[in-house]
This record gives sequence, C-alpha cells and structure tokens, in this order.
Amino acid sequence: MDSPSSPSPTASNFSGGQQQRHFYLAVDRLQFKMEMLVDLLGVAGRRSGIPMAVCCSSRDELDAVCSAVSNLPDISLASLYSDLAESERTLVLETFRQATIKWAESAMTSVQFGDDGENQINENKSQMIVVTDACLPGVLSGESSIAARILINYELPTKKEMYMRRVSTCLAADGIVINVVAGGEVVTLKNVEESCGLLIAEMPINVSEIL
Repeated sequence: MDSPSSPSPTASNFSGGQQQRHFYLAVDRLQFKMEMLVDLLGVAGRRSGIPMAVCCSSRDELDAVCSAVSNLPDISLASLYSDLAESERTLVLETFRQATIKWAESAMTSVQFGDDGENQINENKSQMIVVTDACLPGVLSGESSIAARILINYELPTKKEMYMRRVSTCLAADGIVINVVAGGEVVTLKNVEESCGLLIAEMPINVSEIL
C-alpha cells in the first residue's frame, strides 16, 4: 500500500473525546481498493458485534462489495438499494438499529469493568449494512439514522454535501469514518476535507488503535 502525502495532521492529533473521527486509507491503484476493503472488514469484523456501514455511489459498486465480503465469517451482511421492498428496508434498518443498541451497551459494560475489548472472543457477528447514496436513510421523512460505529466510504463522494449527508445519516456521534482512496482520489479527498472543515488523518496501521 502506498500512502500519498497526508492531507491533514496524523491520527495522533485527535483527542479521545466523544467525537467523530475521519481517516483515509490509500492504495496506489484502483483495482486494489476491494482487496483493501475486504482486509479492513476482516480485521474490524472480529470486534464482537461492531456495527459498520459501507457507502457506495452506485448499485454496481454495492453489488460488487456485497459479493466480495459475503463470505467473511464474522460479518452479518445486509444492503439497501432502490428496488428493495419497503418491508424489507424497514427490517434491515430495524435489525441494524438493534445491533447499534447492543454494541453501545456492550461498550459501556467494557468501560465500567475496565475491559478494552481487544482480542475478545467473537460471540456475535458484526452487523454490516451496504448502502447507495440514493438509498440513505430518510431522516427528514421519519426514518432513523443508521448510527454505525464505523462508516467506510468505499467510493468517495465528490461533493461535500453528499459526504456530510453520509456522515449525518450513517454514523454515530462518536463514530469513525474511513475513506478508501486510490491514486487521484486523494485530490478529491483534500477538497472534501477543506470544504467540510474536517481533519482527515492517515489511518494507523493497527486498526485497533482507532476502534
């Protein structure tokens, strides 16, 4: 993996407070993005029950992501797309909402008893939802936000409005955004960072440092 010049200070500049944190993970060629995504999910999914969301710009990319990660043993996979029946969409969102509640309760217990959760046995699969921009939760129409612990932008949106909409509808208040970028997309990432007023740090090699 080749890391381009960091568009912002490194992860060490982030405090440990209850705030959203933004990172990027770069590969040198576009064809390596899926491999990197699968590796990342394979590691993150071993954290028992962690709720994750992956955002794609198109249905084709959603299908490709679902196909690539469907066999990961530690992840329960669901997706939101345009021709999904309303009842199925409701079920997907409610199942994920319950997963976020369970994760929050588990995280609170770990804090109370001094367990950082690392290297714990995976008793429950991590819940993952893959969604296209066209099918993000309609918070204004009454749908609940996804509130994932980890939001992965597999395809980086070119406009700040879509980046912020993904964050507002898919990420918990103390969640983590990981942007998977390749080559020239780093320029787009820099533009998003500046226009949104964010700090997007290079992700540390050890994923557990930010989970």
